[in-house]
Amino acid sequence: MINSIDPNQLLTQMRAEQARASQQVNVNPSTQVSGTESVNFTGLMKSAVEQVNETQKASGQLKTAFEMGDPNVSLAEVMIASQKASVAFQATIQVRNKLVSAYEEVMRMSV
Repeated sequence: MINSIDPNQLLTQMRAEQARASQQVNVNPSTQVSGTESVNFTGLMKSAVEQVNETQKASGQLKTAFEMGDPNVSLAEVMIASQKASVAFQATIQVRNKLVSAYEEVMRMSV
């Protein structure tokens, strides 16, 4: 079966990764935030994107298996996997859009 990522699950996973990253002491000194705690944002985003990629690959494999006539794969299973991959991808795009928006806002700030 496919492990999908819905927007709420993606946010929960990102928070869990952030908590895990903050428990690691001095993973990368350049990512320290005002001396409070260390957050490895790059690793967090990479992990989320990799999970979305795996979901899409699994969906593609199910589609291929169904098209090849595999009796163990139903049309409902294929459609659900496809929708899960689509939702995961759309959630990732929304996160990216928010990050770009936040970056642009920070760049517009006067120093």
